[in-house]
Amino acid sequence: MRSYLALSQLTIATTRLLPWRTHSCVPRRHSCRRPLTRGEEASRKVSTLHARVRAPRSALALIALLAAPVLCAAAEGVAATPPMGWNSWDCYGTTVTEAEVKANADYMAQHLKQHGWQYIVVDIQWSEPHPQAHGYRQDAALEIDANGRLIPAAGRFPSAAEGRGFRPLADYVHSLGLRFGIHIMRGIPRQAVKANLPVLGATVHAGDIADVNSTCPWNSDMYGVDMSRPNAQAYYDSLLKLYAEWGVDYIKADDIARPAHREEIAALHRAIQKTGRPIVLSLSPGPAMVKDIEFLRENANMWRISDDFWDDWRLLRQNFILMSIWSAAGHPGAWPDADMLPLGRIGIRAERGEARTSKFTRDEQRTLISLWSIAQSPLMFGGDLPSNDEFTESLITNDEVLAVNQTGAHGGAFAEGGDSVIWAADAPGGAKFFAVFNVGDHSALDIRVDWQALGMPSNCTLRDLWQHADVGVIRGGYTFHVAPHASGLYKLTPGK
Repeated sequence: MRSYLALSQLTIATTRLLPWRTHSCVPRRHSCRRPLTRGEEASRKVSTLHARVRAPRSALALIALLAAPVLCAAAEGVAATPPMGWNSWDCYGTTVTEAEVKANADYMAQHLKQHGWQYIVVDIQWSEPHPQAHGYRQDAALEIDANGRLIPAAGRFPSAAEGRGFRPLADYVHSLGLRFGIHIMRGIPRQAVKANLPVLGATVHAGDIADVNSTCPWNSDMYGVDMSRPNAQAYYDSLLKLYAEWGVDYIKADDIARPAHREEIAALHRAIQKTGRPIVLSLSPGPAMVKDIEFLRENANMWRISDDFWDDWRLLRQNFILMSIWSAAGHPGAWPDADMLPLGRIGIRAERGEARTSKFTRDEQRTLISLWSIAQSPLMFGGDLPSNDEFTESLITNDEVLAVNQTGAHGGAFAEGGDSVIWAADAPGGAKFFAVFNVGDHSALDIRVDWQALGMPSNCTLRDLWQHADVGVIRGGYTFHVAPHASGLYKLTPGK
């Protein structure tokens, strides 16, 4: 179980990082009258117009860092757009079985693949023969090979018996035209260290490279690997050799991003490169630190910017803050990750809560998808796919909404004031995507958006992406009436 940062702490941290971020496009009669400029703070009252302030050097440096040209570590084509897939954690925790993985893969192939969804990811403790819901068994005896590498528990994954590992399951997923992923923990199993098992391809043993003082605070399976010791890299190389043989396309590495264990992240990256296989590397948990962005971009494809995200409005409100810190930071091959989508049927045997349909209201669910999409966050669905109802499926098969995530660029917080939030992103062909959000709890808001503030001409065609409908050719701007916790997602195209 992982702790959540208090919203008040995040607000303080964000204010110190981005002191210029409270600005225009505010609720009710207030509006953006011109593009926001760095170092300017727009007034929350029309009568006071716009107050100009100089952005501190620290804020300008952060903007320059996030907007800097990107050198991505990934092989060409790996995570060129934010990855879209399913992960077993939100519904099955540590307990998912082969049959359940296949059922979700079957659903994705039949209902979602044509909309861009492609990854099927088995989350934590697939090597645990006797997992339990709501947490981990302390010092559990895991399935392990002779070289200290975890292997799937055959009682849960029957096709893995007799040393076959995840290869048969990966083959099944690949046969559906999908890609296969697994979760791993940072380091080397404590069982391997206790038995001092030999490291494949090296003259060292587990005890020679383990750092027994480097442990995960919420899971007792692993010790860190001391990368300063001779042949420590050989252990990570042996892991990736095995995973490549299995046909793994995606690795979610945990207990590695907060704080950033740079040496082991880099070791994983080097090991992936040596396989020659295009494998997505996702780092958890968050929130990662903005100061590490260049390193993260060079060594990973995704990194978590929040702690575990569940179906709680307070956590969604918190993620507005976290995601604004990383505005426009995503680039092909390197994406800030706001965590999984706890939608549909979750908690079946999970760490958090009991079996349930997501507690988010329908408005909140659209807000969640709209925010993740315009921020270009990876989309990893957390619910049990075969249990989806018609509404849940509609959320994740709206091609116009998904296009914001997959074809948008430089998505970020554009304006905030009171309970109104506006995000914007570049769209292909000189168009703009934008979203309006009412994050308040009680009152509907009228939120005005002016086209010139978005860098668009006076006459534009406004399209409602959730409704698949053109609002019309609108001159100047538009006022959106938005209920509490609700949102709208739009495309703006220069009109005639």
